[in-house]
Amino acid sequence: MHRQIAGTLTGRVTKWIVLAFWVVLFVVMAGFNAKLVDVQNNEASSWLPGSAESTKVLEQLSSTVDPNDIPTLVVYNRDEGLTDDDLAAMDEQAAEMADIKGVTDAGAVSPNEVEELRAQGVPVPSATSEDGEVAYTYLVFNFGENGWNDIPEAVDEIRDIAEIDGVTVHLAGFGGQAADASESFEGIDSRLILITLAVVVVILLFTYRSPILWLLPIISAVVSYWVSGGVVYLLARYADLTVNGQSQAILGILVIGAGTDYALLLVARYREELRRHEDRHEAMAFALHRATPAIIASASTVAVGMLCLLFADLNSTAGLGPVNAVGIGVTMLVMVTLLPALLVIFGRWMFWPKRPTFGSDEPNNRGLWARVGNAIAPRPRRVWVVTAGLLAVACLGLFKLDPSGLSTEDTYTKEFDSIKGQKILEGHGLADTSNTVQVVTATGQVEAVVSALGEVEGLGDATPPQDLGGDRSYVEATIDADISSPAAFDIVQATRDAVHDIDGADALVGGGAAFYLDTKEASDRDNRVIIPIVLLVVLLILVMLLRALVAPLILLGTVVLSFGAALGLSALLFDYVLPLVTETWPSGAQTDPGFPLFAFVFLVALGIDYNIFLMTRVREEAAQHGTRQGSLIALSSTGGVITSAGVVLAATFLVLGSLPLVFLAELGVAVALGVLLDTMIVRSVLVTAINLDAGSRIWWPSKLDRGGDQATPPATEPEKVPV
Repeated sequence: MHRQIAGTLTGRVTKWIVLAFWVVLFVVMAGFNAKLVDVQNNEASSWLPGSAESTKVLEQLSSTVDPNDIPTLVVYNRDEGLTDDDLAAMDEQAAEMADIKGVTDAGAVSPNEVEELRAQGVPVPSATSEDGEVAYTYLVFNFGENGWNDIPEAVDEIRDIAEIDGVTVHLAGFGGQAADASESFEGIDSRLILITLAVVVVILLFTYRSPILWLLPIISAVVSYWVSGGVVYLLARYADLTVNGQSQAILGILVIGAGTDYALLLVARYREELRRHEDRHEAMAFALHRATPAIIASASTVAVGMLCLLFADLNSTAGLGPVNAVGIGVTMLVMVTLLPALLVIFGRWMFWPKRPTFGSDEPNNRGLWARVGNAIAPRPRRVWVVTAGLLAVACLGLFKLDPSGLSTEDTYTKEFDSIKGQKILEGHGLADTSNTVQVVTATGQVEAVVSALGEVEGLGDATPPQDLGGDRSYVEATIDADISSPAAFDIVQATRDAVHDIDGADALVGGGAAFYLDTKEASDRDNRVIIPIVLLVVLLILVMLLRALVAPLILLGTVVLSFGAALGLSALLFDYVLPLVTETWPSGAQTDPGFPLFAFVFLVALGIDYNIFLMTRVREEAAQHGTRQGSLIALSSTGGVITSAGVVLAATFLVLGSLPLVFLAELGVAVALGVLLDTMIVRSVLVTAINLDAGSRIWWPSKLDRGGDQATPPATEPEKVPV
């Protein structure tokens, strides 16, 4: 039945229908994909759940403090000291900046105006340093909900205005950070994809050793990316799906990497069948019949693993799940319909110069992985015990991992303008006035709250209380620390402890640093909740695929061990190697709080793929040759294609390092390392050795557990694959 369906999809007529369908869909979706950047929401406030304390503060301040306000500092610096002419020019420029689209009425406060406000008793921080070398102008932008997308253009206008001979100018605060974030994701929809495709093309050229065959997987991968991007755009535009620069970057990498993996598996099986069948349509029917279950199981594992992220508290993490699940679903459909159609349309000549002719020998039986299997076969238990032990030792590096968060300075792999401005402010004793705590409390207790704020170390003077109505009031105080640093988190927590202890205050503490702290706490919660859910879901999929219980438990255990080893080795790289390569790399193995969860989901979901590719072939061969001999045949048959697939996926994730974001660079390194461990060691050595040692018992309680292939001692030594 399955073979009949496979044959129908790639029949002499239907192959053209399949091709026409995808061409039309590609043309329609290409326009939507091109607009995906327009629906990104990169605001920190869009990442948090409604239950977070900082989110509740925003809700209560919505009538007084607009959550879309973007405080911005224009920092001026002259090493030999700012002159009176410089300060006068800043006043003129502040007035000109006030006319920029998006600057609110409260914006454009110049250094001289700050001093006037202070003279009137308004507690505004000094805008000029004591040494006279640094001053800043305070601006507030508000573009509505699309602020973080619109601010780069406004920033360009500020830079055109803020020019004084001999004075360097930097943009700091939320506005400067937003502009830098926009720059870091610039070209995500073009440059990143082109680099990824170039890397894949090079690997496919080495893998296929054909100057033309690589075109078909690449064409299919491009169709997958454009169609999935179009679907995601429609969901973001009309179904309120959260998409940000991070999820779009990962979508492109995942679709191209996973799609190429599926293509490698299908092409390899098709090549085998071309040697057994003279008609290429019949060969593709058999190839699809045998390869599609593994591809569907692999795609289902990744997609369901991604959808488990919907249980996350963080909106950004929850949004990442369906974004990438859509990408994987579309990719799977393309690779089992469009790619087979293209392969049978072009015929055997696409494999030139090594065309798989009918009746020719299968070279995999004499390859590297056949020799590896034969080397493991005599002492499988010793091999898997030693391998597992080495991976366990690598897991010890986890103790170096520090997922407490990255400061603003450590967020990027290069020093952006906002970071330079922040350093100048700190170096000259000026506080970043855009980083504040915002406290909403009962009006009757506002004096007690202000008094409590005065006792918190690291906070500036509180602003005069503002009446919010409904017996609620609001005060604000500047935090003397980087907005996303542990020091700022400690100040926010100390503030919360201080005001929460006031009887009758019913106080809530929010603000920028509070957002980052709540994000970290939500990430910690997501780690505890989602990781067990992913493990359970993957286990259930493996049980249904392999129709056994022991083998899925073994596979899941090996992938978790591989994950621990990958993160352990990555932590050592982050701590000791990458700081030597990149000067701006954060000291220590510091990561974003969401890094462990993201790495886990990708490594487990993707890592299990290669075991699925291997074990579905083992099960197929075990029915005819027994588990031990079937394991050797499966390794020799799938070793080359799985290794190539792993190299492709590892290389594509490393491309994330081309974006100047530490989080994505760390994620790319960890996933690439984990995938290579899975393909080179876990799948080829560890799993094969366990299969050879345990024999048919891995299939318990299915019919394949016939009591044969006993492990200790084996009745007969496994037959070697000819080499």
